[in-house]
Order: sequence, then structure tokens, then C-alpha cells
Amino acid sequence: MENIIKIKNDIQTKKFYPIYLLMGEEDYFINNITKLLIDNVLTNDEKQFNLNILYAKDTSVNEIVYLCRKYPIMSNYQVILIKEAQALVKQLDRLSSYIKNPSKTTILILNFKHKSLDKRKSIYKLLQTNGLIFESKRLYDYQIQNWIHNKIENSGYQIDNKCAALINEFIGNNLTQISNEIEKLIEIKKDDKKITLDDIQKYIGVSKEYNNFELRKAIAEKNKHRAIHIAQFFSKNSSLNPLVLTTSVIFDFFKKLLIYHSIKSKNEKVIATKLKINPYFLSEFSVASKNYSLRDTVKVISIIRDFDMYSKGLYVKKTNPKLIEELVIRILVD
Repeated sequence: MENIIKIKNDIQTKKFYPIYLLMGEEDYFINNITKLLIDNVLTNDEKQFNLNILYAKDTSVNEIVYLCRKYPIMSNYQVILIKEAQALVKQLDRLSSYIKNPSKTTILILNFKHKSLDKRKSIYKLLQTNGLIFESKRLYDYQIQNWIHNKIENSGYQIDNKCAALINEFIGNNLTQISNEIEKLIEIKKDDKKITLDDIQKYIGVSKEYNNFELRKAIAEKNKHRAIHIAQFFSKNSSLNPLVLTTSVIFDFFKKLLIYHSIKSKNEKVIATKLKINPYFLSEFSVASKNYSLRDTVKVISIIRDFDMYSKGLYVKKTNPKLIEELVIRILVD
């Protein structure tokens, strides 16, 4: 994340590289940096004559080099954006001569999405020397929750860790979609600077009482009444609460609980780092470790694996929406 901040600061202070290779699995950061570049290099009027957007599958290296060697029109720079540049991977070596001596008036952006360029290739080392390479990696859940928190706070609003976790759980790991929902929330809230559970329920659509976060918490606490009550709600609203997702959330929790049992350190920061979670949720694991011994945890993981098979239609002719109730009962009773 620090790398992203530095790149953005450089762009905003007009410190540009002649070539940008933006690659990796996470689209959001690639799109974000690309937009920031275009908007800071060119004014709206300059974009009309000096912004060329090409798809790699519809162009060639020769055409790219030709465009890069042209001079901008009534502007200090021109921007050449190559989308889906991974389609050019077999031809990229032919860009070597240009990368060695790039035009001072051209900003070439290569969007290499969902893949990364082989770091062993000579072209990669050339790009490192004469340009900037940014690898956009998928974030872990705890990183996404921190990112949600920071994004909202940087917009001048407040949100607690539970609310951030709930947004992450409901929307998933798609940062673009999360960002869109956050922008909607901010637009709706306006002068009210605090985002609450009620806001998330009302405007994003997730129930603040019946969600995987609350089910996981109830199971950790061995609160049978609460856990079964939530599971019953899920059964009646299975289209909004997919069994596969719920099973995955519970499995991930117990997998981390297994690791928690093996950690000797008492330092919360060390434990949170090993579990790859926000330290805010450590208390949940502390409670669960008292309710589920190491042996119990292994047993629960085995139960969840069986139910995961059932949820995917294996070993049963038809998936039963009440499977989540059976799973919760098995975990709490066995």
C-alpha cells in the first residue's frame, strides 16, 4: 500500500515515468493509477488529440512504437494506453529498443491485467531501469477491511472495524464494487460523518443481525440459540445467503483457530499477523479457543469439509437449504 501512495504522490506532483507497466490480479489499483495518470498528464482539452487507447489484441508492437515516437499536439505530453497488454507478451521483446530510448514527450501505459510479466525476462529488467513497474496483488480479507477503513476515513467519514468487516463480507473482495458502494454511502450521508450498521443494512442491503459475521461469532461463543436462529434465517433466505459462502466463512475461521492454538506468542500484533486478520477480531479467537480445544477444532474442520461437499451437490442428489442448520447443530453439539 505504501508503494501505491508513493506512485500517486509522484503523479500528483507531475513526476512522470516514460513507461508504466501496471500488472497483476487486482484490477482496481491498475484502473485507479491509470486514470490518475491520464488526468494528471493531460487536461480535458489535451485528451482530444493526445490520448490514444488501444487494445493489445487489435494492435502490434510496430504500431505502438510508431505512435510513441509521434509528437504531442499543443501539449507537453501524449499518453498511449495499451489495454490487455498481456496479449502482446510474445511480442514484448520487440519493444526493447524503444524502452532503451523512450520518447521524452510520451507516457506509455501497459495494462497487464490478471497476469504478471515474468520477472526473469530481460524486458522486465529494462522496464525496471527505464520505467515504473507496479504489481497489483489481491488483498487478504483483513487488508481489505483496513483498506475500507482508510478509504472512508480519507473521505472525511468514520466507520468502525465491525462495519468495515460487514461490507467486506457482503460485497466480497471486489475492490471496484466496494469502492462504488462506499461512494454511494458517502453521497447519501453527506454532512453526517459517521457510517453505522444501520446505514450498511439500509443502503448496502446486508442485515446487521443475520449475516455470516454474526453466525461465526455465535458459533465461536457456543451461543447455540443465537447460532441456530441465524442458521434458520439463512435456510429461509438461501438465495441471499449461499450455503457455499457460509461454509467457506466458517471453515476459514476454524482453520485460523487451528493456527491460533499453535501460536506461542502472547503479542497481539504477532498473532494477528500470523492469522492475517485485523487485531480487532482477536478476541473472537480467544473466546473460541476456550470453547474449542485443538482436538475439537480438528473435528469441526472435518465436519465442515463433509458439509462443503454436500453444499456442492456431492454425495447427495439435491442440495438441501436446511444443510446450514444441520452444520451448525453438528458443530455445536458434537
